[in-house]
Amino acid sequence: MALIAAGQERFQSVTQSYYRGAAGALLVYDITSRETYNSLAAWLTDARTLASPNIVVILWGNKKDLDLECEVTFLAASHFVQENELMFLETSALTGENVEEAFLKCARTILNKIDSGELDPERMGSGIQFGDASFHQLRQPRSAQAMAPAPQPCGC
Repeated sequence: MALIAAGQERFQSVTQSYYRGAAGALLVYDITSRETYNSLAAWLTDARTLASPNIVVILWGNKKDLDLECEVTFLAASHFVQENELMFLETSALTGENVEEAFLKCARTILNKIDSGELDPERMGSGIQFGDASFHQLRQPRSAQAMAPAPQPCGC
């Protein structure tokens, strides 16, 4: 999964390499900085061009704890999210509000895409790798599990 902070153009050549093969990306902007929000379109283009074709992208509006200094409204971000078919959360890295939820939402969506067959971990470039064979067996789609023969007692 790639975690990219929008608006950091000086790191663009390095951050573009993080997208390669990623199954998920969290695009972070600062709700108190219109400049970071204005960079999102370019970051989204990079993510969709350089990552897995089925990449899960979550827009992450950070610094919710500073909403009195807000330059990017929830409504404006929601409009961007609708236009680009993204998921969206406002968070606060300072207080921790919705930070864990952003990662969990991304991971759940990726797992749902695996279960539905939209993402195939066996395909090179899917952004997914199984760490061990026993986990792979657990993650088979439910229909494949139902068709698998039931384990037989060993007769010991």
